[in-house]
Amino acid sequence: MKIGLSYSRCILDIVEEQVDIDDVLVLITRTDFDPRDDVQWKGIWQGYTLGGLSNPEWSNYDLHNKDHEDKFRSVSIMLYETGRMHQPRKFGARPRRRPEFWLETCLPSSELERNPMAKTAWEKFQVVAGLTNVKLDKEYK
Repeated sequence: MKIGLSYSRCILDIVEEQVDIDDVLVLITRTDFDPRDDVQWKGIWQGYTLGGLSNPEWSNYDLHNKDHEDKFRSVSIMLYETGRMHQPRKFGARPRRRPEFWLETCLPSSELERNPMAKTAWEKFQVVAGLTNVKLDKEYK
C-alpha cells in the first residue's frame, strides 16, 4: 500500500499506470479543492498543465484534450469520493512540498484482522510483489 504526498505527482503516476489506484491507501495533498466542482477543477487542470498555479507537472498532456482531462479528473474524483484524498489545507494547515512523494506502508496484522477489505488488498499486494523483485518481510507483524 502507498501513501502519496503530492497531489499532482501522484495523480500523474496513477494516470500513467506507474502506480495502481487500488494500491493507494491515501493521498495527503497540499491542495484544497473538490474535483467534482467544475470551476475548481478547471483551475487545477490549467494550473498543472500550464504551470499557472503550481509546477506544470502535467505539461506533457494537452490542456484542450478532453480525454486527457477526463483521465486526471476521474482518478481525482475516485480518490476523493472514496475518502483517500486528505487535504490538510481544508483544516488550516500549510504543508510544504516534499521531495519524496510516495511512501510504502504495511498494516499491522491486528488491523488486517479487523478490516477484511484491507486484509484482501494486502494479500493481493503480496502476491503481486512476489511476482516482481520486491522483497517482503515474512516476519512482519
